[in-house]
Amino acid sequence: MEISDNETENLPPVVQRVQEVFDHYGLNASSATKALGYNTTSKLYSILKGSEPSLPTLVDFLTKWPDLSPAWLTLGEGPMLRSAGGGATATRVLGAGPGHAVHGFGRVLAVTVDAAGDENITSVPVMAQAGYTRQHNEPVFLRQLQQFRLPGFSNATYRAFEVEGDSMLPLINHGDFVICSVVERWDLLQPGRMYVVVTSESVMLKRLRARITDVDRMVTLYSDNVSVLPYELPAADITELWMVRGYLSTYIPSTPDVTAERLWQVFDLLGLDRGEVRRHLEENGPNSVPNR
Repeated sequence: MEISDNETENLPPVVQRVQEVFDHYGLNASSATKALGYNTTSKLYSILKGSEPSLPTLVDFLTKWPDLSPAWLTLGEGPMLRSAGGGATATRVLGAGPGHAVHGFGRVLAVTVDAAGDENITSVPVMAQAGYTRQHNEPVFLRQLQQFRLPGFSNATYRAFEVEGDSMLPLINHGDFVICSVVERWDLLQPGRMYVVVTSESVMLKRLRARITDVDRMVTLYSDNVSVLPYELPAADITELWMVRGYLSTYIPSTPDVTAERLWQVFDLLGLDRGEVRRHLEENGPNSVPNR
């Protein structure tokens, strides 16, 4: 339901603030009803038409979106968002809109924002990743993690994940941080790119070579380290997907590593197909299922 500017001006102030909340989080009466756990949309439709919300309804708003300022929502005093424990939190609806049939449709993603309302980059170190798999969308948990900003990483939702293990060598090393943007449409992901795949049990850095078009199928995760075999998991087990946009590393090689390129040159001289060589290495690597 859309309300014109003239109609909005004639609504009670608290109703106007409810509309601002919906606009901020990209919600309408239907999606907000689902987020709040109401059985029908009639309550929220009635409010948007001009009925002032009851106190229990306002409490529902503050419980669902703890970043909202109670003083602003009830009295119109101060900013809409409040800061607590290192930053306010907000939420976004992923994949909202027609045609978003694959994961992301109607899901809400919690993010942190600074005093100006701009989204922070939330850093998820290895020690916090076990908790992240269970509480990745809990505002209180996210506020406990370090928040920062980086030049060139703005106007989107980003997260930084610390890398554990060597499955993405030689590019990504143990202890590096990958800077990732959230993937809202899994059926439109970019094949061949590196992704952080979050499940209820693990946070993994892998490459995806195909789009996820059916949640009932298996997804194959690939490592850059040719000694690690591909790993499959059900698409339905994935709770979040983040595409790697950059990385932070303290490792700087002293000299360029030309060994791999020289090996490929030898393969070319022998008339061997690079694709066949890669497939042979993948199929005959150690049979292990990595945690990262």
